[in-house]
Amino acid sequence: MSSILSRRAFLASATTSALATGCATTGVNTAKVVPGKLSPNEKLNIAGIGVGGMGKGNLDASNTENIVALCDVDDAYAAKTYAAYPNAKRFTDFRKMFDAMEKEIDAVIVATPDHNHAITAIAAMRHGKHVYCQKPLAHSLHEVRTLMETARECKVQTQMGNQGHSSEESRRLCEWIQDGAIGPVREVHAWSDRPVGGDPWSTFPVVKRPSDSPPVPQTLNWDLWLGPAKKRPYNPVYCPLTWRGWYDFGTGALGDMGCHILDPSFWGLKLGHPTSVQATTTHWEKLVESETFPRASIVRYEFPARGNMPPVSLTWYDGRLKPPIPRDFAPGDKLDSNGALLIGDKGTILHASHGAGNLTLLPKAYAAEYKQPPKTLPRVTVGGSKHEQDWIRACKDGNPASSNFEYGGALTEMVLLGVLAMRLKDRKLLWDGAAFRFTNDEEANALVNPPYNNGWTL
Repeated sequence: MSSILSRRAFLASATTSALATGCATTGVNTAKVVPGKLSPNEKLNIAGIGVGGMGKGNLDASNTENIVALCDVDDAYAAKTYAAYPNAKRFTDFRKMFDAMEKEIDAVIVATPDHNHAITAIAAMRHGKHVYCQKPLAHSLHEVRTLMETARECKVQTQMGNQGHSSEESRRLCEWIQDGAIGPVREVHAWSDRPVGGDPWSTFPVVKRPSDSPPVPQTLNWDLWLGPAKKRPYNPVYCPLTWRGWYDFGTGALGDMGCHILDPSFWGLKLGHPTSVQATTTHWEKLVESETFPRASIVRYEFPARGNMPPVSLTWYDGRLKPPIPRDFAPGDKLDSNGALLIGDKGTILHASHGAGNLTLLPKAYAAEYKQPPKTLPRVTVGGSKHEQDWIRACKDGNPASSNFEYGGALTEMVLLGVLAMRLKDRKLLWDGAAFRFTNDEEANALVNPPYNNGWTL
C-alpha cells in the first residue's frame, strides 16, 4: 500500500522536532532478522510489554516462536502470563529490559494502555525490533505520525492489533466495492454498544476524579503505569481495567472499537484524510473541561472525492445509539450491537464488528443473483491466529503485514480525529491532513500534540 501521508508532508509538519534520529542496527538476533535473511523455519525471540490483558492473547497467538521476555508494571495482573511462560525473563521497566536483553530480542508485542503505546513501540523500533502494537496505535495524533515515520526510518516490520483486518470478509468487502456491487458509496454508518455494552467501564461517566487515594498495591509500579500522563494519586478506578474511560489514559469507545469497525470502510473506500469532523456527546458542553469520555456520542466525518469515488459522509454512533434502519432491510431485520452499513446507489453492505464479520449484501434478492467477483486482494494464508502470524511472517520474509503502521497509522489518525472532536463538542473542525493541522480552530490544534510529563519524551 502506498503511503497515505507523504514523507515531505510529515517532515514539513511541526511534529518532527520530537523525532530522534538513528535506529539501532547492532545485536546478534537483530542482525539475524534483517528482512529476507531469516528462514521461515527459524524462530523469532519475542518480548511482550504489557502482558496482563490483551498482551497474553497476543503472546499466546505468537507462541510458535520463542517468548523470551515479559515486561509489566503490575505483577498481579500479569501473573497468569508469567505462569504460562516460566522461562521468560521478567521486567517491570521496558527500558531496563532493552538494556539487559538488547541482543536477545528480535521482536516486541506492545499491549499497554493507550497512553503508553507510543513510548514503548518507538523505543522498540529504535532498538531495531519489529513491533506488533495493539489498537489504537497511539493516544494522540502527533504520536501516530511519529510512529509511522519511525517505522519508515528504522525499516522494521510492524502490525497494529486490529485482528479483523486479516480476515477473508474484509477482503471480500473491498472486492465488492471494487466490483461496483452496490454502486458508488456516499454514506457510511458505524456503531458500537460500548461503553455501556458490558465493559468494565460501563458505569462511565465519572466526571470528576475520586478524592480518595488508597495505598498503591505492592505489586504495581504506579509511576511507570502513569508514564507520560500527568501525575495523580493511585485509585483502582483507573487500572487495571477501567483506564479506557479516562481521557489521560484511553481513547473512549471510538478509540476502543473504531479501528475494528471502521477498518473495512476505510480500506474498501480508500478514505484517507477527512476534511472535517464534528461530534455531539452526552452530559457536558466541552469534554476538554472533564476527565472522562461520555456515555454516548455521535461523530460525523466528511471525506472528499477520491479518484472516481464520490465524497463520503461517515457517521459514528456509540453508547448503544444506532443509525436509522436501512432502506434495504426486510421486515424484522435488526442491527447487531456493533457494526457498519455502507450505503451505495444500488444497494447496501452490512457487517458486524471485527473485520467485516457476518458480511451481508442487501437487498437479499439482489444478493442471491449477484455474481461474486474474482479474489484480487492477497489473502493471509498463515495458519492459526492469522493476524499475529502474518506479522511473524513479515518479520521473516520482509513483506509488510496487512495492517502495518503505514496503514494502521492512517486508520488510527482518522479515529483519533473523532476522539479529539468529542472534547470540543458540536464544533465542526476542518482538517488539513497534508499540513497536519485544523484550519479553523486553534484550541483543537492545541490537542494534536499534548505535552508529555514526568520527564518522558518521544
